[in-house]
Amino acid sequence: MSHAIRFYATGGPEVLRWEEIAVAELAPSEARVRHHAVGLNFIDIYHRTGLYPVPLPSGIGLEAAGVVEAVGSAVTDLNPGDRVAYAGGPIGAYAEVRNLPADRLVKLPASIDFKTGAAMMLQGMTAQYLLRRTCPVQAGETILIHAAAGGVGLIVCQWARALGATVIGTVSSDEKAALAKAHGCDHAILYTRENFVERVKEITAGKGVRVVYDSIGKDTFMGSLDCLRPLGMMVSFGNASGPVPPFDTSELARRGSLFLTRPTLFSYTAQRPDLLATAGELFAVVASGKVRIEVNQTYALKDAAQAQADLAARKTTGSTVLLP
Repeated sequence: MSHAIRFYATGGPEVLRWEEIAVAELAPSEARVRHHAVGLNFIDIYHRTGLYPVPLPSGIGLEAAGVVEAVGSAVTDLNPGDRVAYAGGPIGAYAEVRNLPADRLVKLPASIDFKTGAAMMLQGMTAQYLLRRTCPVQAGETILIHAAAGGVGLIVCQWARALGATVIGTVSSDEKAALAKAHGCDHAILYTRENFVERVKEITAGKGVRVVYDSIGKDTFMGSLDCLRPLGMMVSFGNASGPVPPFDTSELARRGSLFLTRPTLFSYTAQRPDLLATAGELFAVVASGKVRIEVNQTYALKDAAQAQADLAARKTTGSTVLLP
């Protein structure tokens, strides 16, 4: 028997339950993993609230790191005792032990501990596809990243700076501004006191930025469009403030033939070669020291409801992990 967080109806953090569960027999293509750390992400809240619907009842969570306990008969590239990490489906990472498709697991380098591994996979691979594939950032360019002191934000700031870009980030407090600047953000805008569109125009001498990476959604979407230069790219990759309402696509033309995309990590890593390449580049940039993964909060796994409440209330910075 094992324990896991499950929920039977959508709603607030109170719908999450800590339950004893049975772990099924391994399918031939699966591996059984005992988690040492589990990642906390905004998408978990989207699943819990029903913004991203999942069949109920359900487990929750998409990211963790741990040790392989057993493998199915068809698995050839993993062995019991291997240190592994993953990010993506199937949902259910808030668990002590679980079975997973072996082709969704990547071996965790010995230099990376379990907390870091659990914290870096979803957020780090998201940063990788944003900066390297969705809108490849080049030296000398200026970019805007919202929530610059969050988990993805801190990684994007560091990685973009290492690529030679000028980084503008939005944050909610002086403390978060200092944190973002310490991680490569050249200009931290306090959106609680400043109009971020006006500040971006000031910083760029009226030109705007080539790309905006926006995980906030409803509250920032139109403003983000106003920050772009002609032919710029709007990358909407999250909905922390709620989903973006319908809008007239002629707004893109009026602002200079802008591009708009709504990417997901799961599309970029659907094929195993892409998963391995994405994780490999992330591991390499972390090993090089160019990107540091900040695990600034830990909670017991059974306290996942409180962890999600704190994340939604913007009480956290960097990454948060849950410990079984």
